This record gives sequence, C-alpha cells and structure tokens, in this order.
Amino acid sequence: MVERSDTAPLFTATRGTSDHETFELEDHLGDGPTVLAFFPGAFTPPCTNEMVALQDNLEAFQEAGATVFGVSADSPFSQGAFRDEYGIEFDLVSDMSGDVIQQYDLEIDIEELGLYGIANRAVFVLDETGTVTYRWIADDPTNEPDYEELLEAVKTVTE
Repeated sequence: MVERSDTAPLFTATRGTSDHETFELEDHLGDGPTVLAFFPGAFTPPCTNEMVALQDNLEAFQEAGATVFGVSADSPFSQGAFRDEYGIEFDLVSDMSGDVIQQYDLEIDIEELGLYGIANRAVFVLDETGTVTYRWIADDPTNEPDYEELLEAVKTVTE
C-alpha cells in the first residue's frame, strides 16, 4: 500500500487520447504537485461526477501549480470518448494491463457489474520529487473525495 511520505511508484502507461501517446509519470515530476486520481471506470455515475468535479476545479488546481491526471483501467479509446463527452481537459491515463493499479495496491472487483481488476477510487498528491504528500482511498468506490481538502493538500505542497 502506498502511504503518505512514500516515494510514489513510477510508471509508464498510455494517454487516453486519440493519439495513444505514452505517458511516463517521471516526465511530470519537478514542475509542481501532481494529482493522480484513480477511478473505477469511465461513463459510470460516480466516476463521471468525480472527473467533472475535478474539471470544474481544474483552474484552481492549475493556479496552485498542480497537474491533474485521471487513471483507470479503461481503454484509451473509451477514455478519449469520455473526455470528449464531458469536456475533460486534463489527461486521462489508461492502465488496461492493471500494472499501475497493482503498484498502488488499488485493485478491486465489482462483481455485480462484471468488473474485475479495476482501480478503487483514490487520490494521491505528489510533490516535485514524487513523494506522496496526500493520500485518500475510498472505503466504498461510490464515495468521492473531499475536493476542498484535496485542493488544500495541493496548496500545502506549493507553500
């Protein structure tokens, strides 16, 4: 389990865009806080609510110097369609293999929906060196994080 003050596991995955570019977490460290918002699946009500809420607060995160990424096991195609449908301007990262989800110890199954090996809802804030400064993991994947608390955690990194 990745804890506060741990060095975040670095990973390579695929951006959820039509270009399917490679995403390297390491390339995004060093320029201010990094927010990794893991979510179970695109187009589900709680995940849509969360990603839209992060989008609604994106300007505040950016003003605090943070870069926001959503991470799920969805395909890049699905994530791209999801971004287009809901006007999500920050990058989504596709972890179809589940490697990143396992590195962060977030793997869950939602059997009643036929979903296996997906990410539990969780948010990590990393400082410029990749140290975890904030960690929130849902007790129930339908719960959303406290967005004000998350923004304050980001601001604390930049103070």
